[in-house]
Amino acid sequence: MSISATALADVEQVFEGNFFRQLELGASVSVWWQGQEILNRAKGYRDREKSQGWNEETLVPVYSATKGPASASMLLALYRHGLDENTPVGEVWSGFPLPEATFAEMMSHQCGLAALDQPASIWDHDAVIRAVERQKPAWSQGQGIGYHPRTFGFLLDECVRRLTGMPLGQWWRRELAEPMGWDFWIGLPENQWHRVAQLVPGRVEKDQADHAFYRDYMSEGTMARRAFFSPSGLHAVQDMNTPQSWSAGFAAMGGVGTASSLAQFYQAAIGALDSPLSVGICSALATQQIQGDDRVLLRPLAFTCGCQQDPLDAQGKKLRTLYGPNLSAFGHPGAGGSHAFADPLTGLSFSYVMNQMTLSVMPGPRSNDMVLALYQD
Repeated sequence: MSISATALADVEQVFEGNFFRQLELGASVSVWWQGQEILNRAKGYRDREKSQGWNEETLVPVYSATKGPASASMLLALYRHGLDENTPVGEVWSGFPLPEATFAEMMSHQCGLAALDQPASIWDHDAVIRAVERQKPAWSQGQGIGYHPRTFGFLLDECVRRLTGMPLGQWWRRELAEPMGWDFWIGLPENQWHRVAQLVPGRVEKDQADHAFYRDYMSEGTMARRAFFSPSGLHAVQDMNTPQSWSAGFAAMGGVGTASSLAQFYQAAIGALDSPLSVGICSALATQQIQGDDRVLLRPLAFTCGCQQDPLDAQGKKLRTLYGPNLSAFGHPGAGGSHAFADPLTGLSFSYVMNQMTLSVMPGPRSNDMVLALYQD
């Protein structure tokens, strides 16, 4: 597949249209193909007051779009130690509640540890790990999936610490981001704080407002509510506009970076760039582990080792096209609208980041329309 100039122009038109319709404050979109960046657009403002311009080097928090790079970091630590995604977690972390579960099962949200019964602050890693070790899984192994919005990062981080002796964000920086020159951080140093855009809270998009997930999210005691509030802290958007949150290195939701670097990471994830990611790691990121009705997000989802794919119906057709038309595409969205993925079939990768948030946990029209335009030919 070649990428036509018309398709790229249409992506740019959608990008510009988002600003025209006043859906954006500041945003960037990046498209890479077969090892080269073929589109990089940035526009708008870094702050609500529109006093600071947004450009290609603007950094912005991307919430759960962090999970793709974090998962690659986890897999790299495993492979460096002669292990892989089929290794039981208990071989690395003896206190894990399901020691016989494999890393592939843990990284595809199958272990039922999305919500914690024991209170723990997101700022206290050791307290969260103690709570995880005492947690009874919400469902039996092999009985389905439930997205782990917050605990996922602590599960990965603890295993990386046990394997490497350092937090996942430091491992990511030393072994992947710094050697590759990626401007994406899981734990942002002070000398980069001045580059970060301010996130602006948004409202639920009209097509999402009546979804069962949002009703559960607002209802005490539901799995959705408990999962998004475990561990406690950093629940308001403004809480993510602080150096403390940028520098903490939360592996599920704390990534800060540029659209270009996130798209470049996904180029490496499909082997389009020479990188420390081996064929085995790329395969684990891209290979579906499970599909089903998610117990937390209350919609069909499909997971690889740390990433998502579009789920399929009984006839093998996509139920959604968040990742384009090809079945093998994979990536991960971030709450509020950010989105990034790779398509092994075409050699494409795509990333979109912004600071004007919506309350959707899945990508919305701002990014989806760009993805459709990219594949229109």
